[in-house]
Amino acid sequence: MSLKELIASWAQPGRVAWIGVRPGRRGEMERLSGVWIGEDGLQGDRARAGKRAVTLVQQEHLAAIGSYLGQGAAQPDILRRNLVVEGINLSALKGRRVQVGEAVLEVTTICAPCSRMEEAFGPGGYSAVRGHGGWCALVIEPGQVRLGDAVQPVD
Repeated sequence: MSLKELIASWAQPGRVAWIGVRPGRRGEMERLSGVWIGEDGLQGDRARAGKRAVTLVQQEHLAAIGSYLGQGAAQPDILRRNLVVEGINLSALKGRRVQVGEAVLEVTTICAPCSRMEEAFGPGGYSAVRGHGGWCALVIEPGQVRLGDAVQPVD
C-alpha cells in the first residue's frame, strides 16, 4: 500500500458519545441528546463561524487528560468542546470531510487549550490538555446530529 492509501484508510466508524453547547461566555455547558448543526455551528452554541464552528474531542483522550492530572477521565463539559466522539482517530482526519450524523464537517485545526484549563483542572491543567484538546471543524453541510450517530470520512 502507498502512504497516500494508508493515510486515507480507517478501521471503523466512530460514534458521537456526547453533545454540548456553550450558550454564553464562561457559562455552563448544556448537555444535549441531539442538535442541529448549521453553517455557524451548533444551534444554541456561542460558536465561531468558519473553520472553528464546531469543536470535537476524542473520548479516548479524556482518560489521558485525567491520568496526567492523577484523577479519573476528564469530564467533557470542563473541556467545553461541542462533540465527544469515540472509536475513530480525529487526528487522522485533519483536512478531511467527515459525516457526523446528517452533517458534513471538515476537520481544520487543533483546538488548543486555553488558560481556563488551569482554572478548571487545577495546577497542570493546561499542560494535561496539550495534544489532547481536540479539533476544530468547518461546517460543509448542515444537519441533525444525535448521540450514537456514526462519525466517518466521506472523501
